[in-house]
Amino acid sequence: MQTPIQNNQPSLGNESPFKSLLRNNMRQYSMIIALVFIMVLFEILTNGLLLKPLNITNLILQNSYILVLAVGMVLVIITGHIDLSVGSVAAFVGAVAAILMVNYEMPMFVAVIVSLLVGALIGAWQGFWIAYVKIPAFIVTLAGMLLFRGLTMIVLEGKSIAPFPESFQKISSGFIPDIGGASSLHLLTIIIGIVLSVIIIITQLRARSTQVKYQFDVQPKGLFILKLIGMVAVLNVFTYVLAAYEGIPNILIILAILIVLYTFITNKTKAGRHVYAIGGNEKAAQLSGIKTKRMTFWVFVNMGVLSALSGLLFAARLNAATPKAGNLFELDAIAACFIGGASAYGGIGTVPGAIIGGLVMGIMNNGMSLLGLGVDWQQGIKGLVLLAAVAFDIYNKNKAA
Repeated sequence: MQTPIQNNQPSLGNESPFKSLLRNNMRQYSMIIALVFIMVLFEILTNGLLLKPLNITNLILQNSYILVLAVGMVLVIITGHIDLSVGSVAAFVGAVAAILMVNYEMPMFVAVIVSLLVGALIGAWQGFWIAYVKIPAFIVTLAGMLLFRGLTMIVLEGKSIAPFPESFQKISSGFIPDIGGASSLHLLTIIIGIVLSVIIIITQLRARSTQVKYQFDVQPKGLFILKLIGMVAVLNVFTYVLAAYEGIPNILIILAILIVLYTFITNKTKAGRHVYAIGGNEKAAQLSGIKTKRMTFWVFVNMGVLSALSGLLFAARLNAATPKAGNLFELDAIAACFIGGASAYGGIGTVPGAIIGGLVMGIMNNGMSLLGLGVDWQQGIKGLVLLAAVAFDIYNKNKAA
């Protein structure tokens, strides 16, 4: 099934390749442009504080657990469902991890595996009611939100549990070690940026060559080169900024693995095509031989695992499990997906788009905090941005119709 990030549709009539490119990828490019605009705006308003190396690192650390949730949530939304329980599940799993590691002194690695399995079981529990009993996901996950928030308070007895072992804390607050120690820059981070640049260039050239071979519509050569230069420049500036502080955070490695893995699954595998097919038309997908119930079930199991991972990352950063952990995480994750191009009707959405949406939300939160805006203003502005993103989606659908 064709996904929104692909660009192999032929041009319509006498439409130029450039206009065709913009038409086929309008939502993705508009969000990238919006992200750049927001970054430049807050960089000016904060007198250069936003893009300081320390603040960029803090942005990554502060938004990592939301981005992890957004990766799983976009699959749920593509299938035409929603999950309101992810914040409560994250809090509950963080509490379980704290009890295992702090109270029972279980080895960190074993406790993490057990916590992820607990998340998978929670996802299976909710997926069963949604996929096989056919209770709407909104109702099931709303019940889950209340249930697991209550269980979190019960197992923690209304108190926080801390501190975690230092090895566990480093998951969210640690950095990859450098190969040298004399330089003011983190040399390994610079090297990683250069290596990734080479990989991007080779991958993009091969992809373009394949599209030309099969006579697909491709970007004009000049625009392709300009896009490639832009991608490499942004990547190396980003790694340089990180290298100017402490280097690449451990959490960024985890995020990168998740983004690459789930982008590959959604774009290149049969399971990914089935997820899009279910969201596009579930009855048609079922008639074509797709096991829609099983696929929906596993989408929610996956969401449970990523909710557990998010809870672990948040607990490691906070160095404590608290009854209020995960509050409103679900709304930030859902907003990230819709802002990043997912459709409220299902069938449309991408993992990179969800990450872009999450970054838009994160930069807005950080920028408004640096400006001293209160939480009331921040919530209101984020609500307007979310409304505008969904309205833009509906406008595009109506225009296409």
